[in-house]
Amino acid sequence: MSVLEVKGIKKSFGKTEVLKGLDFSLNKGEVLSIIGSSGSGKTTLLRCLNFLEFADSGTISVNGKQIFDASSVKKLSDSEIRENRLHFGLVFQSFNLFPQYNVLKNITLAPTLLKRGTPEEIEAKANALIERVGLTDKKDSYPCQLSGGQQQRVAIARALALEPDILCFDEPTSALDPELTGEVLRVIRDLKSGDSTMIVVTHEMEFARSVSDKVIFMADGVIEEYGSPEEVFLSPKSAKTRSFLNKDIETNGN
Repeated sequence: MSVLEVKGIKKSFGKTEVLKGLDFSLNKGEVLSIIGSSGSGKTTLLRCLNFLEFADSGTISVNGKQIFDASSVKKLSDSEIRENRLHFGLVFQSFNLFPQYNVLKNITLAPTLLKRGTPEEIEAKANALIERVGLTDKKDSYPCQLSGGQQQRVAIARALALEPDILCFDEPTSALDPELTGEVLRVIRDLKSGDSTMIVVTHEMEFARSVSDKVIFMADGVIEEYGSPEEVFLSPKSAKTRSFLNKDIETNGN
């Protein structure tokens, strides 16, 4: 059974139709990369999945249970929205860490507020996550004392602390210098080996090609191409996909 089923998702802002009816599914332990030019709707899709925006039509189901139906979204209470949001962890482009808290507190804050265990259990789990992302020696540091790559690794650990069904990344390396990009991508690769289910919006084509189980290429608010990395990168059916990939090769040599 699919962990995630997305059907008919549409979203407009005013007269601008950003998502024009998206359908896809994701199985447990799979990594889905979403690629495409700026303005194609990638981030809006993630925001709809995470209930930061509400789609105008369509449904979202997690583990066989429908958690969103645009036709009845007004009936959802604030508590239901918060509960549904917990199915997804979101790692932002710009880290969004709390500057007044150290690494450990950034990671334990949400589980503590949601009473996801005793204080001792929550701290032990946080320490394990800090070790997992390679920051054991930084757990008492504050965000201003960390590099961009380190801050993003803290953000990943924070998202994992609530044990989401699906971990979402919105261009996780776009705010980083090239030399820091590799350390974040290594963490995401390690998560794949741990059976995490992930959706990664990325401009790193080689990463998407080597790590993903499925790839979506979005263009003008639609899924232009959807398949395995081999299908999308080596045998694209769409002229728009071929044009996008050729431009990436010309620009980056990927």
